[in-house]
Amino acid sequence: MPELPEVETLRRQLEPQIKNQLISKVVVRQSALRWPIPRNLARKLRGQIVRSVRRRGKYLLLGIDNGSLIIHLGMSGSLLVLPKNHPIKKHDHVDIIFSNNYCLRFNDPRRFGAILWSRDPLKHKLLANLGPEPLTTNFNGEYLYNYSRHRKVAIKPFIMDNHIVTGIGNVYANEALFCAGINPRCKTGKIPKRRYTSLSKCIKKILYAAIKKNGTTFRDFISSNGEPGQFAPRLKVYGRGGMPCTKCGTKLREIKLRQRSTVYCPKCQDFSNCNASSTSG
Repeated sequence: MPELPEVETLRRQLEPQIKNQLISKVVVRQSALRWPIPRNLARKLRGQIVRSVRRRGKYLLLGIDNGSLIIHLGMSGSLLVLPKNHPIKKHDHVDIIFSNNYCLRFNDPRRFGAILWSRDPLKHKLLANLGPEPLTTNFNGEYLYNYSRHRKVAIKPFIMDNHIVTGIGNVYANEALFCAGINPRCKTGKIPKRRYTSLSKCIKKILYAAIKKNGTTFRDFISSNGEPGQFAPRLKVYGRGGMPCTKCGTKLREIKLRQRSTVYCPKCQDFSNCNASSTSG
């Protein structure tokens, strides 16, 4: 599933291509996605101009004068800007056609993606309770530390919880914890504040680096121009279980944590780094 860097890559590529473009037509070939596409979507969008292309967590928000489209790529979705007469493929479910004879085409083989409508998208039930964006100043070590007190959940699912911080999926949670030297099984309430400061900085560092490389591609993600992300060769732990650690050479360990593949270095991410007795500072 595309994570924050992939969706941000898509947003940055789409913005100069579709912002300020007039929507002349909407073609819905398959409305049964994760949630049904609104029946009146074509009527709402026809004749409108795309005013903004924003992101909230893993959601794309295409703003027009009277509301916004909320788009989620799901497990296998993609958005491509193509000539409107480009040949239709099997899983091309929606075309948003512009007056310049190009279209924004949504393809989704598994149909776990979503195209929804809201007059006030930030208050929509999917977005209203999301935590802070990890690349903003509102997200820092003190925020994580304060939120973690008296909690017993492991740190990896903690930072993947979109109510706590939005947009951090499995790939980048693994990488950020390795960067910060924190074992993914450490209990949140026992990790000292200085470790949370390091972790928040590592999350930002990893996400920025991934965005610079247009995200990570393993199977399904492609950018708006049809190209894969280039960050995969820079991954230090994710997908490398059983291989040597790039820092110390120790064999990386792979486990399941809440049913998600979790890879870490037992030496670089020793449990001593999340010991409450190491003081709160």
